[in-house]
Amino acid sequence: MAIDRDTRLRKAEKLLRQGRLDGAIAEYLRVIEDQPRDWNTINIVGDLYVRAGQIDNAVAQYTTIADHFGREGFFSKASALYKKILKIKPGDDHALLQMAEMATQQGLLADAKAALNTLSDQRTRRGDRRGAAEIAVRIASLDPADPTARLNAARAYEELGDRAGAKARYQEAAADLAAAGKTADALNALVAALRVDPDDTEIRSQLIRRYLDAGDLDRARGLAVTAEQLKSIAAELTSRDRVDDALAVLSEVVARDPSDIETRVSVVRTLMSRREFDRAAALLPADVAGDNPDLLLLLAELDLRAGRLDEGRNLLARVLAAAPKKREELVPLGYALSASHADAAFTCLDVATDAAIADNDFASAAAALHEFVTRVQHHIPALMKLVEVCVDGGLEATMYSAQALLTDAYLAAGRWTEARVIAEDLVAREPWERVNIERFRRALEALGEKDPDAIIADRLSGESPFISTDLSLDFDSEIRVDEEAEPGPAPPKAAPPPVPPPAQRPPRGEPAPVGAAAEKARERAPKPAPGAIDLTSILGKEAAAGKPPARESEALEIDLTGALDDMDVVTGKPREEVPDLEQVFKDLREDVSRQTVASAAAEQYKLALTYRDMGMLDEAMRALEQAVRSPRLRFEAASMLAKIYADRGMDHEAVEWFERAAEAPAPTVDAGRALLYDLGQTLEKTGEAARALAVFLELQSDAGEYRDVSARIQRLSKAQTRG
Repeated sequence: MAIDRDTRLRKAEKLLRQGRLDGAIAEYLRVIEDQPRDWNTINIVGDLYVRAGQIDNAVAQYTTIADHFGREGFFSKASALYKKILKIKPGDDHALLQMAEMATQQGLLADAKAALNTLSDQRTRRGDRRGAAEIAVRIASLDPADPTARLNAARAYEELGDRAGAKARYQEAAADLAAAGKTADALNALVAALRVDPDDTEIRSQLIRRYLDAGDLDRARGLAVTAEQLKSIAAELTSRDRVDDALAVLSEVVARDPSDIETRVSVVRTLMSRREFDRAAALLPADVAGDNPDLLLLLAELDLRAGRLDEGRNLLARVLAAAPKKREELVPLGYALSASHADAAFTCLDVATDAAIADNDFASAAAALHEFVTRVQHHIPALMKLVEVCVDGGLEATMYSAQALLTDAYLAAGRWTEARVIAEDLVAREPWERVNIERFRRALEALGEKDPDAIIADRLSGESPFISTDLSLDFDSEIRVDEEAEPGPAPPKAAPPPVPPPAQRPPRGEPAPVGAAAEKARERAPKPAPGAIDLTSILGKEAAAGKPPARESEALEIDLTGALDDMDVVTGKPREEVPDLEQVFKDLREDVSRQTVASAAAEQYKLALTYRDMGMLDEAMRALEQAVRSPRLRFEAASMLAKIYADRGMDHEAVEWFERAAEAPAPTVDAGRALLYDLGQTLEKTGEAARALAVFLELQSDAGEYRDVSARIQRLSKAQTRG
């Protein structure tokens, strides 16, 4: 029930004038009880309590008003009341804290610190050490740029036995001091923090890092106790070219923790790279390696470098038994060894390719061996292995190349018989390749044959039982090749008829007869049988006429003009009486070339996939550029090339290959649509908005709402309109 405020106030005034303070206070309190926000009345009551000597009650009244003004932001009024409180009750905690808070909010840090320092001193005088420490912390929080205040707070906590609080403040002070560029003071603060809690590995690591940054590696190493800390010191030592010291620290890590395989492997590899194989072997005894594939691989490398090939091979086999995926690491290891340890390198490749063959991955095996024989020339075991892999895997194009390299290796090694066997095969398969004929001649000459060219002619004539099965082509099968590789229609399916042996040629080193001498030689020569092959199409008209070759590398010493110059290769009649069958034989070679191109393209595509999976993108791109010649593979090869270019940010090249792929029939409808989408996306990226819009419109007409084509069309159309 509301009271009559005016009546109560008059009554209180009367009592006050009569000297009756208690009665007046009681009447004023009834008014305040009815109206708690009557600040004037509350202030009067506070004053009356002071007159009555009731200081605490007076402080309570003043505090009520001051707190209200402080909350409302009337800091000056609130501050005046708090000062009034401190006048009647010096050291009042609440008043001092509130004055410090208001000063802080107004940015008056000096006033705030003065109030808090007064409060800290009073708490210290009355023995409240914890309270004084709390004030020290609060002072430190006033100004983050005052690390001295933070250190004082940390010491206060440390004195109180509050290790957690002290450690936190020391860390904060260290961070502030470091930010201010006071490195030495920051280190001292961290040392103090570690003194408070020696088991804190984070502080220890931080302190080690600070010492490392300061270049004080010795102190850093003195503080290191864990493997990770020692590793960080080793890394810093390595960066400063103190490799020996780093290896010593890492060796200590290995000694402390024998199960740390990663560090052991790192140390051993470093020692091996420095060719300190004895130290490496000392850190890697066989009993420590166990069945760990990483350690076994290092042991194998040590054995291979030492020439212990059988032991190394056995260890490599154990590596693959424990971790089959390590096969991918054997190949680069072999390449690394190839410069100085060719046989050891081949051992790695041999084990790796055997594993690939076991997985029916002949393409990977061939690619690895092919790269090896380009690094190590004339390595007969590797070339034999490559031929074997190509035969088993049906990689014909690579097999022919490998056979040629193996022939050269046999010739270089003086193994004439083996060279002759393969050279004969190469000549029979590609009789128009002069380099194969030259290989054949070199082998024959080395074997002591008196007339190598006669033997070569005999092999080429068709009368010899040696005939390459590679020329027995199935022309009924569908072989699709690039237009540039299709010079003309395929001839009828027929094997070339045999020819008689060539006429006697002049001794080597003498010029072939020309003019009348040539005519007489032709008259003396036996007449060719019907259907003989015109070797001028193989050797060239200049050689048939006895003319010197244009280039020395093209010179051949076979001279068969005496028998064949003026004879038809089919009927044996004079050439002017029958059609010229030079074109027929040319077509035969072109059909052989077409089938070879198709086979080689398929093989190159398989190699490209292998190179891509191995991350050898440059090699994959070269193989794809060969595979794209086949229309049957053009879509897949060109689209893969385009994506590689796009991934490398070469968008214009990507567009070119996407367009090449789009010209070929897609294997599936989805593949064709995906290609068009990628083409449009790349065109848009290169700024060719009009072309991109055309591609997306075509894709929409075919596939409807495909991916985000509609949104792209709308965006490109707007761009075209604005343009």
